[in-house]
Amino acid sequence: MKTKKIIAITAIALWTTLALPSCQDLEQHFEGGTFDDEQIQEAVEVLPERINAAVSGMYAILGNPNGYFGTSQNRHDDFGYPCIALGQDLNSGDMTNVVSDYDWFSVALEWTDRTPTYANPIMRLGLFYRVLYATKEVLSAIPDDTDNAELKAKRGQAKALRAFSYLSLAPYFQFKYKGNENLPSVPLIKEDTDPRNNPRAPLSELYSSIISDLTDAIADLQGYERTNKGAIDQQVAYGLRARAYLYMEEWAAAASDARAARQGYTPYAISELTAPGFNNANDHNWIWGLLLPSDLMGDHLASWPSQLGSFSGNAYVSYAGIYRSINVLLWNKIPATDVRKAWWLNENKQSPYLNGLSWTDEERGITYFGQDIPGAIIADVKEQMDKYANVKFGQRRGVGATYNEGDWCMMRAEEMILIQAEATAKAGDLNGGKQLLENFVKTYRDPAYTSAAASVDAFSDEVWLQRRIELWGEGFAMADVMRLNKPVVRFHPSVTSNVPEAYRFNIAANDPWRLLRFVQTETTNNPAVINNEGGTQPKQGDGASLLDGVTD
Repeated sequence: MKTKKIIAITAIALWTTLALPSCQDLEQHFEGGTFDDEQIQEAVEVLPERINAAVSGMYAILGNPNGYFGTSQNRHDDFGYPCIALGQDLNSGDMTNVVSDYDWFSVALEWTDRTPTYANPIMRLGLFYRVLYATKEVLSAIPDDTDNAELKAKRGQAKALRAFSYLSLAPYFQFKYKGNENLPSVPLIKEDTDPRNNPRAPLSELYSSIISDLTDAIADLQGYERTNKGAIDQQVAYGLRARAYLYMEEWAAAASDARAARQGYTPYAISELTAPGFNNANDHNWIWGLLLPSDLMGDHLASWPSQLGSFSGNAYVSYAGIYRSINVLLWNKIPATDVRKAWWLNENKQSPYLNGLSWTDEERGITYFGQDIPGAIIADVKEQMDKYANVKFGQRRGVGATYNEGDWCMMRAEEMILIQAEATAKAGDLNGGKQLLENFVKTYRDPAYTSAAASVDAFSDEVWLQRRIELWGEGFAMADVMRLNKPVVRFHPSVTSNVPEAYRFNIAANDPWRLLRFVQTETTNNPAVINNEGGTQPKQGDGASLLDGVTD
């Protein structure tokens, strides 16, 4: 079921998949294979709905099953941004699963995803460049001096998506921003870019582009009211800029933008965290999400419920028993009074979140209830669940459903609160940061929580612990490891581990193997790109003495 290597990659060809050139209204202006500037301006001012369709195409790139390699390859690790997020978290020390030939993401666990001919790193680079080329085409079709409110909103969304794409690459192709500003990041796609001669931009230039785009987007999206949370609005743009400032260590700016992003959104309440979920963009704490309805997802094996959740009746995870589980080192740090401890099975394979749920073996006519679900074996459907397997994520139709339907959260209020707390403290107001963190955790997660930090560094580790718990499985783990310059710690020799021996290694903060490699097609077609190099693939037992300051 899994093929690690891929021989070739189809050339990027985005505009043919979008709506603009297929519209007869625009085709009648087509001369010599291109539109001139005047023709584009006239067309889009008259037909802004065509730009709307084009922007919808950009969002679709982020979520479609088999959307990158196509149905001809039918890769079940090809499902847009959620598959990128899963790979990033499996690189970290916080998520693990059994060794299995059915696991499409084993390359991330074993850290062979630095091999430039493998499909996983091809997607982790190529997906975002598809979005980048799409945004380039959309932006080139909107006049700079337009006063059309709809076009300005689409321009703002395109610039925000461009910034999001760069922001999704920046932490993985170079070490942390501060102190490395002049080191190379990724190539920038500009108006006059020659893709055959486009070297990597310095980090400072990349982040300058990100901040500029998001600042423009915030202005363009003023007054824009979206019809659903699948679109980027002004608050999403503020949230993306908060992430960028966090990575840049611009603390005051990060805190201010995070506060603006979360206005009107409140976290999940303790009473709302009683069953598998995280699948509905209508939830009051979601600021931005990928909308993945049943008519798109169906029973796709190329989907996040199939590859991350534990409860699908038609999925890799349950069928092959590759349950995505929390590292026991992190689980042990969650207090018993914290409602999130039940997001994972305990050492006895129990969780109160299973109470009231059932899973029926249709062939045998047996229904398993509550705490019996983890131990149930259903032929060709489900294997026994592992200790510490996640029950955080569940597809929208419920336990045992074969439709792998569920929206994907791209940004929520809890993330913004954690950014605001960390950034407030690091900007010089430690007590203010502690108050923000305590208010959030005590009110929404653990009534017994109190911050014990007496210094900014200690508080930084407290926030990192909260981020590792709160955002587990949502794609933030490795970005945090990189920006905080922390080692990847998967095991302590003195602690019984649930990480399989093949994946049981730690990686130092300065190990060059941590940097993703540019894929072979990129370095072949664009010789100006000098690849990351150095380090070797980690092996069992490496880095045994490393500590991260949180799971020690």
